[in-house]
Amino acid sequence: MKTPNRHMLRWQIAIQEYRANMTIVHKDGNIHKNADGLSRWPLPKNIVNHAYVPEEASAQIPIEGISVTDLNTTFFEEVRNNYTQDKNCSIVCQLLNKDCKDNSLIHALNEVWKKSYD
Repeated sequence: MKTPNRHMLRWQIAIQEYRANMTIVHKDGNIHKNADGLSRWPLPKNIVNHAYVPEEASAQIPIEGISVTDLNTTFFEEVRNNYTQDKNCSIVCQLLNKDCKDNSLIHALNEVWKKSYD
């Protein structure tokens, strides 16, 4: 056999400990007339299948990790300053303030920000 397909390769790996006592010979479907139906039946692609290879599965593997980073105070000062310098951000900050009851501030927002705020 020149290059085995994945199914044949898995079976060769599974029975390689017995290779000293046997030879694997591929017979084409036209030549191998006495093949039973179960040997040609496709196997399910799940853990029930003994030839299943998990690397081929497209399942996502959750990564449970936490990264803790210390940020210096200059970073927070820069964020705070940029919030006050940006027109829309400063208006939203005023609107989120519990004491603010001025609805005219909503009309001062850009259209995209108005949709997000409503």
